[in-house]
Amino acid sequence: MTPDGLIMVMAGAVVVSALALVLQLLILYGLYRSTQATQAQLTELMPRVGKLIENAETTLKQGREQITEVTTKANEVLGLARTQLDRVDGSLGEVLVKLKGQLERAEVMLDDSLTRVHQTVTTVHTGVMKPLREVSGVAAGVRAAINHLTRGGRPNPNQATHDEEMFI
Repeated sequence: MTPDGLIMVMAGAVVVSALALVLQLLILYGLYRSTQATQAQLTELMPRVGKLIENAETTLKQGREQITEVTTKANEVLGLARTQLDRVDGSLGEVLVKLKGQLERAEVMLDDSLTRVHQTVTTVHTGVMKPLREVSGVAAGVRAAINHLTRGGRPNPNQATHDEEMFI
């Protein structure tokens, strides 16, 4: 290549470089303007975002306090429920023990009452019924003796026939 051609190529390269630099300068200026616009918008939003963050922190703090209160009250209620359940369980145990004792006493009283009733029935049977049968037997014997003596010892033929017919 000739020196003039080489200079021309170099001059063309320098022109292309200069155009690239100008183009980069324009792009950088556009980026600068867009950054400035974004910064202006962010500056406007910052107070709102600050308030929003403050509100969120306040709400979070209140939520934590309320959760703590609810948890504390729930633990108290559970403690009271456990205490009441223990009391009811103890009372129920006492009632069951007393009920078992009362049932045993009732069973002993029932057995004793049945024994006394049996003794009373035995006493009535031996004390009243046995002598009554004996008296009834003696009365029947006396009646038979009187009948025998008053009729002369022979039964009436009509009576004998009637007795035989009833037997048959």
